[in-house]
Amino acid sequence: MTQIVTIDSNHIVALFTPDEAALRQAASAGMMSVVNFRAAGENGGLSIPDERRVAEKAGLNYLHHPVTATELDDDHVDNFRRSLDDLPQPVFLHCASGKRAGAMALMAIAAENGWDGATALAEGRDRGFDLSEDEIGTFVKAYADRKAGL
Repeated sequence: MTQIVTIDSNHIVALFTPDEAALRQAASAGMMSVVNFRAAGENGGLSIPDERRVAEKAGLNYLHHPVTATELDDDHVDNFRRSLDDLPQPVFLHCASGKRAGAMALMAIAAENGWDGATALAEGRDRGFDLSEDEIGTFVKAYADRKAGL
């Protein structure tokens, strides 16, 4: 697959909105689940019901966990982390550009590993996913710091 970032062996982030072929390719590449962070009504890509149908037909477990800048808070991330724990891995995560998907994956991994915010952002950057200049990166850093007890 092109335009993906491997956060770790269980968290693969698409830097695009996948179509049917990309979902089938994700399943063929060994992904067990797909998480869609796009909000209903976002332009481009498959509709939520169509994406679920295509993913499940390809043998992928499917989770729709919409994220927008206005609803991103600790509870939203914590709810995602609990849902992620229930999904077979590895997981293929996406939104429209990969920023929300990458941020959510980094926060989940940071909380699991006890990373502070600077470490979470550095780990993302080391893997080719730099959020340090984005507003969502500020939230990732603060969330990881809170979960690390800082």
